[in-house]
Amino acid sequence: MNSSLSKINVLEMSHVINVKLLSILIFYELINGLLQETTVVKTVAVIYLIHGGRWVLLILKIVSGTVPSFYQRRQSYLLAKSKMDHTEQARCRELAKSSTFYRSVYSEIEEVGWEHLVRLGGDLTFLSFRILDEKGRLHFMEIQLDKTYPKSPPSISADVPYNFDLQWSINSRLKDVVQQFHEYLEKLQEFWSTLDDIDKSLCVIDPKQPSRSISHRQINIGNDCFIMLCIDANNPRSLPETKDKPYLENLACLLETQLPRPTDVPKNDQQVECGICYAQCLPVDDELGAKSGSGTDYTCDNTTCSKAFHSVCLGDWLRSITTTRQSFNVLFGNCPYCSDPVAVKINNVKN
Repeated sequence: MNSSLSKINVLEMSHVINVKLLSILIFYELINGLLQETTVVKTVAVIYLIHGGRWVLLILKIVSGTVPSFYQRRQSYLLAKSKMDHTEQARCRELAKSSTFYRSVYSEIEEVGWEHLVRLGGDLTFLSFRILDEKGRLHFMEIQLDKTYPKSPPSISADVPYNFDLQWSINSRLKDVVQQFHEYLEKLQEFWSTLDDIDKSLCVIDPKQPSRSISHRQINIGNDCFIMLCIDANNPRSLPETKDKPYLENLACLLETQLPRPTDVPKNDQQVECGICYAQCLPVDDELGAKSGSGTDYTCDNTTCSKAFHSVCLGDWLRSITTTRQSFNVLFGNCPYCSDPVAVKINNVKN
């Protein structure tokens, strides 16, 4: 009797072990996605007939979706990873493009000269350079680069009467922009010289603080009469009658009257005092060469400052400042009064 019971227990245990092994096998196949739901249902039916119980219930829950399968989780993970890989690849491509753009811009600034750079945007798409023309006037040129640079030309802005036509090709560089801007400034020298003469010699009512881009002046000619002068940037002497004369002389001849001078400028053309040596004129000295006995010839471009200097005095002062930079015969530093950027040409006056 005991022997029969032992055999029955052993048989039941073998059934349980077989069912568990079969259930584990089905569970493994489900994880790896190797079984279809119809196959699982048939297998579950067999298990139920053999043993039934908790294993069948667990498998049915997995098939019905009550318990999320590892296969489903694995598929979701692979899908998310694929999306992340695609995003990362796109980001790497953008970084590669940006890296090429940064290297190109840094290389081109080096060609122009870092001493001419005033401002540089954080993403390197905005740059500002200081340019000194042949008369010592300081100009600032702002350059806006597109992300497709150099395929697309840069945008240029400056304090000038009209924008110059930039000649651009895929092989052009920033140094070409600076060179073209230099050539453009040379064409405007007579225009600015004429306006400077008007500002110094006539009673200008408006504008009070003219910029380099403004080409008109309203002047007082006496007896509560005013005239508006508009200077052609391309032809500053374009007045009728005697075009060969200087603008102011031509204007006086045209109006047949002597134009009043500014009340704060004496008739003997007395110069304002220098902001460094506090003298109106330099001493007469052979060592100063052509500058001997000359008046102030440099004015701060900051309209709220407009302090006048002898270029010799300003050059000596800039040499005494450790932050001053020099490029060829030009000193770059800051105004002693307003700290705005200044640039002055220096010459070996002894020669």
